Amino acid sequence: MYQYNESVKRRNLLTGLLTTVGTWAREAETTLRGRLLQGDLLNTPTGPVKLTGDEPTLGVIRDPRVIGLEMELVGEARGTDALEIGAIHKKALYAIKSGRRLFVTYWCDICSIRTYTPGQCWCCQEQTKLDLRERYD
Repeated sequence: MYQYNESVKRRNLLTGLLTTVGTWAREAETTLRGRLLQGDLLNTPTGPVKLTGDEPTLGVIRDPRVIGLEMELVGEARGTDALEIGAIHKKALYAIKSGRRLFVTYWCDICSIRTYTPGQCWCCQEQTKLDLRERYD
């Protein structure tokens, strides 16, 4: 009986600790808005910010069709002048057009396949088109 109660106490303590750490991690997110520049830079009101991220995310911010757009990026600050954009599956890239926040997606008209990074369609091998959308699906 004594061991069972101690085990339950430890499990509850660990669950509470993990919940707290998860909350801290979410609070560490940074959102920046600005115009996307070549060279993995975001021009913000406080100056240029160097951007990093996973390969699919870098594919998006290096896409010539996206460079020059006003963007909202979510990630973790890496000092005062750098941002690591959240992984592509975290939906951390948005284009701002006419005051609307739009998901950056890519579409193949031939195969009706949506992707989230630029490149060739995996089916027909044609180049996908930039398709800014209000919904992620």
